[in-house]
Amino acid sequence: MAKKKFDTMPSYDELIIPTLKALKQLGGSGTIDEINENVYRIAKLPDETLKITHGDSSLQSEIDYRLAWSRTYLKKFGLIENSSRGVWVLSKPDVEPDKINYNEIVKTVKESMKANNTNKPSDFSEMAVQVESIVHWKEELLETLLTIAPDAFERLAQRILRESGFVQVEVTGKSGDGGIDGKGIVKISGFLSFHVIFQCKRYRKSVTPSEVRDFRGAMQGRADKGLLITTGTFTRDAIKEATRDGAPPIDLIDGELLCEKLKEFKLGVSTEFVEQVQINTDWFSQL
Repeated sequence: MAKKKFDTMPSYDELIIPTLKALKQLGGSGTIDEINENVYRIAKLPDETLKITHGDSSLQSEIDYRLAWSRTYLKKFGLIENSSRGVWVLSKPDVEPDKINYNEIVKTVKESMKANNTNKPSDFSEMAVQVESIVHWKEELLETLLTIAPDAFERLAQRILRESGFVQVEVTGKSGDGGIDGKGIVKISGFLSFHVIFQCKRYRKSVTPSEVRDFRGAMQGRADKGLLITTGTFTRDAIKEATRDGAPPIDLIDGELLCEKLKEFKLGVSTEFVEQVQINTDWFSQL
């Protein structure tokens, strides 16, 4: 009988301890990407497992979806916390992951949620909806970006770079230019400046290592750094190629990060906060 595609993938609870170990190795804090990358290595997950997507989504992998739940349980248990800037931190720096029973964490959190939410929707149901809605709005946004004209997408990239602090950002996008779509200058602390060349790829698919190498070949001798922006994703080999030792560095912006930047700068994306009204029936019964 053929193996199911999830057979090689650990469950969210099995990823709890590797998540703690990843944070310990990162010095007690890290971004989601940093934590996840360390977990992949600690859990020795094969590339085939990492490529499995969550449901019909092309934006989020199944393993990253499960890791999001691992962090949720750890946060509810009080072992980690996160800042508004997306940095996760160990609440107890001296925690010893190997001495922790992840089954106890899951049991304690579930019992706590059950006790505190009698006759109310489960926090976990609400969190599940929240996780799915994050993926939903990003996929909707990426579908919108795939419908605009190529030059409009290049102008959008130009706007994002300007909002990010780049100066002298130009869209060059002409044929025979090796795929170079524009250039700009980023200044660090008002003293150091780096010339950056960028390329835009409106993809549903993943950018491959050969495409990263082609871009590097086109930018050599013309800039200090390269920036590759896509609505799709990057293969793991493409990510390795972008940071290969001895080669001019290329920074990567995939569809998920692109969505976050558009949301951060409020470029075509708005956030609404809905008022939630709760009735305290106990208060009325004591009148």
